[in-house]
Amino acid sequence: MTMPTEYDNDLLREGIFHYKAKEFDIARNYIERALENADDLQTRAQANYYLSLLSDDPIQKRKYLEETLAIDMTHAEARRALALLDGKLKANDIVNPDRMPAPVTGTVTVQADRFTCPKCGARMVYAPDGASLICEYCNQNQSLSTTAGSGEQDFIVSMANGSGLRSPVAVQTFRCQGCGATFVLAPDEISATCAYCGSVHVVALEKKQQMIEPDSILPMAFDQKQAFWQLVHWVEKMKITPQEQVQVPRGLYLPAWTFDIIGSIPWNGMVFRDRREVPVSGQKDVNFNDIRILGSKKLADLLVKTLYEFDLSCVVAYDARFLAGWMADSYDLPMAEASLEARQIAVERMRAMIHQEFGQIQNLSYSTSGVMVSAFKLILVPVWVTDIKTHDRSGRVIINGRTGSVHSEIPERGLAGWLDYLLGNQTR
Repeated sequence: MTMPTEYDNDLLREGIFHYKAKEFDIARNYIERALENADDLQTRAQANYYLSLLSDDPIQKRKYLEETLAIDMTHAEARRALALLDGKLKANDIVNPDRMPAPVTGTVTVQADRFTCPKCGARMVYAPDGASLICEYCNQNQSLSTTAGSGEQDFIVSMANGSGLRSPVAVQTFRCQGCGATFVLAPDEISATCAYCGSVHVVALEKKQQMIEPDSILPMAFDQKQAFWQLVHWVEKMKITPQEQVQVPRGLYLPAWTFDIIGSIPWNGMVFRDRREVPVSGQKDVNFNDIRILGSKKLADLLVKTLYEFDLSCVVAYDARFLAGWMADSYDLPMAEASLEARQIAVERMRAMIHQEFGQIQNLSYSTSGVMVSAFKLILVPVWVTDIKTHDRSGRVIINGRTGSVHSEIPERGLAGWLDYLLGNQTR
């Protein structure tokens, strides 16, 4: 077996030095020789990438980039270069992260009659049948066409052009004076009731905020009356006795990020075999689809219980009309920060899988440098929110707007429930 040498790496380093000095012919000579003599995958990937930079032929450039990604699918520079070659990203759109452009200011003109009933002129709101707007006064229906949820956004492209770091769309928002929550409203909404505290507000229409527009939405599947009966059945099942009149649940859309994570994790450690400790090592491929991260932390303790109950195959492309008569919580966790959480979740899952496959590994160590986010999307998911007060405490309750499942901060009756409460595991 031939042992790796530094000869190929020395050639590559020399080639990169001449490339940065703009001595391109000399650089190409060194890097081609490095590729011919490469005895490891990392050197081969880097040599192919730099040869793509030195090539003016789009076909040859694509070949080098695809070779780079075939070896290392997480090579960020190669993915960005291929996006430029494919027209998914324009060179003029790439931003300098140290000189981010100023946020867009001003307002966006909104059609005043967008949600007005064509028959009587009253307000139309989104009906939770997933297919129509309905007049609050005369019950006139207006078909609301839906399409499959928009595709995921390329993470590398979004970070390169800055759309993942700043908010490009002006939307109408308002801040509740009662509890301080911030919500996104449908265009031309002039009043709103806070989904968290129930405060009623008249909205200042001229207030706009720059935010990333959702890619998809899971429409609310049932109305307030059905949400109320879900709550009643849950209260009876849990044998909870409210001390005050329970507020009718309020409908709300919450933002959630989803991320696809790819890559590989080389690892090593020690296990006990035949009464002695022996070294073990390996490499785990990473391929997780739709790791979900809450975009708003206001209901995080409860939403984490229900977030994976949503069937994302049912999402439809986002349309502002879905918010007619409803509210959407604004996200307070930017995409870039959410992606770090998703990446960490992927790594923790892989760590658990390694332990599951090889038993309890001592001194487990691994490298996460080969793990990256490949795609993301922002989805609005539906819930109903209310509060219940019992003789000893009060707690918030949420109802999944698709499945009807109920989760609460109030512990179940019985020893197990109260032990959970005392130990700090307060959500259901």
